[in-house]
Amino acid sequence: MMYNLLIADDEPLVQAGIKSMINWNELNINIIGTASTGAAAYDMIQEFSPDIVITDIKMPIMTGLELAQKCQQELSNPPAFIILTSYEEFQYVKEAISYQVVDYLVKLELTPEVLTNTLKKAISRVNEISPKRSSSPLSFDSVYLLKEQFHTKLMLGLFESEEQFLNQAANLNIRLDYDSFLTGYMEICNEKNTGMSKEQELNLYTSSLQIARELISKYVPCHVLSLDSRHFSIIFFLDEANANAYKQVIKNAIEQVSSMLFNYYSVTLFASIGTLVKKPGLISSSYQDAKQLFSCVSSEEPILFSEDIPQVQPAKTIFNMALFKDDIQKAFSEYDDKLLHSVFTSIIDLFEVKADHQLQALDAASNILYLSLSLLKNGESVITNIFQEQHQDYRSLHQLTTVPQILDWIRTLRDGLCEVFLSYTQDNKNLIVVNVKKYINEHVNEKLTLNKVAEEFHISPNYLSILFSKYNDTGFTDYINQRKIDEAKKMLAEGSLKIYEISNILGFESAFYFSRVFKKSTGYSPRDYINKNFPE
Repeated sequence: MMYNLLIADDEPLVQAGIKSMINWNELNINIIGTASTGAAAYDMIQEFSPDIVITDIKMPIMTGLELAQKCQQELSNPPAFIILTSYEEFQYVKEAISYQVVDYLVKLELTPEVLTNTLKKAISRVNEISPKRSSSPLSFDSVYLLKEQFHTKLMLGLFESEEQFLNQAANLNIRLDYDSFLTGYMEICNEKNTGMSKEQELNLYTSSLQIARELISKYVPCHVLSLDSRHFSIIFFLDEANANAYKQVIKNAIEQVSSMLFNYYSVTLFASIGTLVKKPGLISSSYQDAKQLFSCVSSEEPILFSEDIPQVQPAKTIFNMALFKDDIQKAFSEYDDKLLHSVFTSIIDLFEVKADHQLQALDAASNILYLSLSLLKNGESVITNIFQEQHQDYRSLHQLTTVPQILDWIRTLRDGLCEVFLSYTQDNKNLIVVNVKKYINEHVNEKLTLNKVAEEFHISPNYLSILFSKYNDTGFTDYINQRKIDEAKKMLAEGSLKIYEISNILGFESAFYFSRVFKKSTGYSPRDYINKNFPE
C-alpha cells in the first residue's frame, strides 16, 4: 500500500532537502508534490487527498497551523500532519496538539532517522483512521502522469490535431489561453562533483530540478519537464505583459536559479531558449529551436536566446521525432511490442548508413528516452531496470561518442521495452475495458463516441474497439446503446418526460434514431413500451 505525502514550505532548499533526505520507497511513500504557501497546500489537499502533510509552521498567506486547523474543521478525512518548527516557535506546540498533529520536528535537528521514525508514526495514524483506504480513479499519480504525458507530447509535437490537444487540455484543466509560448532546453552540469555514486547524482539532479521548478514559476508561469538525470525542459506561458519583455523576465529567472544552484550544490546551469510562438501547437517548433541552439551555449554564454543568433542553421543535430509520432504513440498506448520493435528498428536503420550523424543519432535516442520515461507508468524504474547491467544504467547514453554505440543503446532499450510490453497480460487489457464501462455508466447521459472515449483513456479508437469486442459480451456501440436504453426505461417508468425529451437527455441525435435503437433492443417502440407496461 502506497501513502501519498505533500511537502509545504516556502523555502525551495528545505523542500529539496526533505525530498532527498531518505529513501521514500522503503516506506511506501509517494511524494505527490510541494507547495510554497498554506493556501496552495490546502488546494492540493482538497484535490489529491494526501495521507500525510509535512508543513512548516510559518508560511505566507496561511500558516502551517492554520492549514492543519482548516483541514481538521472542514475535511471529512484530513491528512496526518507533521509540523516543522524552529526553536523560537515552541509556543505553538500546544496548539498543534489540539489539531491532532502527529509530531513537530525542529528543522536544525532534523535527521534521516528522526524523519523516518516520525513518518512511521504518521503511517500508523493513517491506518488507524482510514484502514480501508482506496485509491481514487483520479488520484494524484494518474493526474500527474497524464499532465506530464500531455506536456511531453505538446513539446515533441505528437498530437494529431489542434482539436485533440485542446480537448485533452480542457479535460486535464490545463490552461493554454496565453498570449505567447516558448521553450527552454536546460542542462545541469556537475563537473566539480566527480566521483559521485548514481544515487548521489540522482539526488543532486532531483534537488536541483526542484529548486528550478519552484523559483522559475515565481517569475513566470511555466511547466518544467524532467528529461533525464542531466537535462530538463521548460515550457513558458506568457501573458501580454510578459511577452513584451520576455527575454529579461526569463533571463532573470534562470540567472537567479543558476546562482542558487552554484552556491549550494556547485553545479552550473546551461540554457538555450527557443523562438517565441503565438500558438500552443507551435511549442514543439520552439523546443526544436532550443535544442538546435544548445550547441552554441558555453561557459562564456550560459544562456542563449534563438533570436540573438539567427545564423544558427540546422546542422544535422536534431531528429524529427514527429515523423514517427503515430506509430510511437500507438505502440506505447497499446503495449504493442511488434510495432514498437518495428519503429525502433526503422530509426536504427536510418543511422546504420549515417555513421557521421552522431549528434542527430544522440538526439533521436534522447527523444526516445524522454518518451519512454513519460509515457510509461513507473517509467524511471522500468528503464533503469532495462539498463541495470550497464555502468550508469540508462544515463550511459550521454557518455556515448559514436553512432554504433548509440544504436546499441537503442537496441537495448527496444528489446527491454518489448519484454515489458509482453508482460502486460490479459488482465491489464481487461482492466481497460472495465474502466471504460465504468466511464460509460457514469456519462450515460452524454453523447458518447468511440473517438471521444478512446481519447479519454489515451488509446486509439481502433484498439479500444478491439479490446471491447474481445473482453466484453457486446461491442462498444451496442454496450453504450444498451446502457442508454436501460436509463430510458427508468425515465419512461417515471412518466414525467416526453419521448423526445428523454432522447435529448440521453444524447441521441434525434428522437427517430432513439426510437429505432429502443425498438431494436426491446422489440417495442417507446410508445408501445409505455402502453404495454404502464397502461392508464
